[in-house]
Amino acid sequence: MKKFSGKVLFLDRSDINTDEIIPAKYLTEITKEALKPYLLEDLSLSSFDPMKDIDGKSVIVTRANFGCGSSREHAPWALEVNNINVVIAESFARIFRQNMYNCGMFAIELPREKIDYLFETYKNKDVSIDVNVDNNKIIVSANGQSEEIDFNVGEFDKTLVKEGGWVGYADKNY
Repeated sequence: MKKFSGKVLFLDRSDINTDEIIPAKYLTEITKEALKPYLLEDLSLSSFDPMKDIDGKSVIVTRANFGCGSSREHAPWALEVNNINVVIAESFARIFRQNMYNCGMFAIELPREKIDYLFETYKNKDVSIDVNVDNNKIIVSANGQSEEIDFNVGEFDKTLVKEGGWVGYADKNY
């Protein structure tokens, strides 16, 4: 099973689309690894530098409608090859969200109030998040303190995550 924990990258904007996650000009790449250096290359966000801010991060916390725009598996793949296996947002574009689960990655939706709380409390701190897959809990740690936040996920989506995605699930069940 993939690792669902690590340092947090806060992206304080709604409607981050798949072209910003991985620009369309890279969709001709033939391996996932080839996408790695281009993650969030076109994201326009004040004080964000993809060349400096992504390295060492494994979790993204962002606002609403993450992954909107064109449907493409390349967007979750670009996250995955950068060791980002968890995105926490108020909401996701439906196809992007399912592509995350199909790739064995977590797309966790939290109510706006909880997302606002995470930004207000932790945005400019060195924060780590650990997702307890079995108990549907996010453990947020900063400055030697930690707290738990509950989340909901469908049982089938949780199974996809545990099996490493759709291919792992199919191999085990068919």
